Amino acid sequence: MTSKLLHTRMKILYIHQYFKTPEEGGSIRSYYLASGLVKNGYEVEMITTHNKRNYEIKSVEGIVVHYLPVYYDNHLGFSRRIYSFLKFYFLAVRLSKKIKDVNLIYAMTTPLTVGMVAMKLKKDLNLPYFFEVGDLWPEAPIQMGIVKNVLAKSLLYRLEKRIYDGADKIVALSPSIRNYIEKVSPGKKVYLIPNMSDIEYFQPNQAERKHLGKFVISYFGAVGKANHLEYLLEVALLCQKHLPQVCFKLMGYGSELERITKLAVQTGVQNIEFITYGCKKKVKDLLDNSDAVYVSFANHKVLNTGSPNKLFDALAAGKLVILNFEGWLKELIESHECGFSYDPEHPEEFIGTLERFLEDHQLLNTYQRNARQIAERYYSKNLHLQKLLKLINNEHQLEIIDSEVYILTA
Repeated sequence: MTSKLLHTRMKILYIHQYFKTPEEGGSIRSYYLASGLVKNGYEVEMITTHNKRNYEIKSVEGIVVHYLPVYYDNHLGFSRRIYSFLKFYFLAVRLSKKIKDVNLIYAMTTPLTVGMVAMKLKKDLNLPYFFEVGDLWPEAPIQMGIVKNVLAKSLLYRLEKRIYDGADKIVALSPSIRNYIEKVSPGKKVYLIPNMSDIEYFQPNQAERKHLGKFVISYFGAVGKANHLEYLLEVALLCQKHLPQVCFKLMGYGSELERITKLAVQTGVQNIEFITYGCKKKVKDLLDNSDAVYVSFANHKVLNTGSPNKLFDALAAGKLVILNFEGWLKELIESHECGFSYDPEHPEEFIGTLERFLEDHQLLNTYQRNARQIAERYYSKNLHLQKLLKLINNEHQLEIIDSEVYILTA
């Protein structure tokens, strides 16, 4: 590791193509980490994008944010997305070389091409880079059939390995992602910092419930092919027939939202309320009026490796967590008794398991309390910020608890 990391006041160039603030909504992990670094005395400059025509620079909680004019939308086709990724690469490299006195690059996926920026800067400017991996790309689009060309697959896998091999440190958002990277790049040390719970902002609060007498299951976040919310419609229709006290609220955004909304009408689902997606405050309002949170992924093994923000918000708010997939998160919620998973190919399992919580309010309250407890114990944003700080400062003392829930940093 270069001696540049030893400066008293370190300057970090944080590269995240989709940086969001709480007011904008969406995933705000990079906001949490970057603002936390600023509060701990680091200088942070963020390179990101917006859908405006011109470059802008703003100060956000002490973060210097550079907004590059690179249009991106979930409705874009694959080739148009690749164009956006490459445009960001060229603009980000050019801008990065104008930013003085940088000590460390922190590059955050997705997309994988963000790592190309970090590699280029390391080569040209001799800057170390940390690479954070939240989704396995290109493995996800390949498993989902989006990338089919054999040559394209080979090139993407080679690029992925080069980025991992070139990183000074790698941060994975789940144990499954860490294990995958260690197979791709044998001998490369990978550090585990999952997504986080804002336990100060999201609180277990039933006082504001406006739907007394109803059991409310909420879904919020992305509505794309990877989420396959047909699964949610199927269980909603079953609840409509067998558990009329259950209703659903869906506050989402994405390329599949319009189709899912129309499909709900076509199939006769009447117990789902579609809510316009909004900021972090709207997420809190929704959670305050929910009993459970539904987390959904399509039936592709690679999607089970992720670390979805909505789950950690649900834990912080003390909600029953419902998953329709397997993997490390299923093991987490079942071992800590704060939720359940069911096979989406057999939605009747959902009805049978949910009935237990409808009939036994003490059981429901216990699971909801457990959710809050593990958010506080393992996933608070302050705790994960401390992990990142230790990683940056090359400290070696971190506790290991409960088989991979915590991070080993040395």
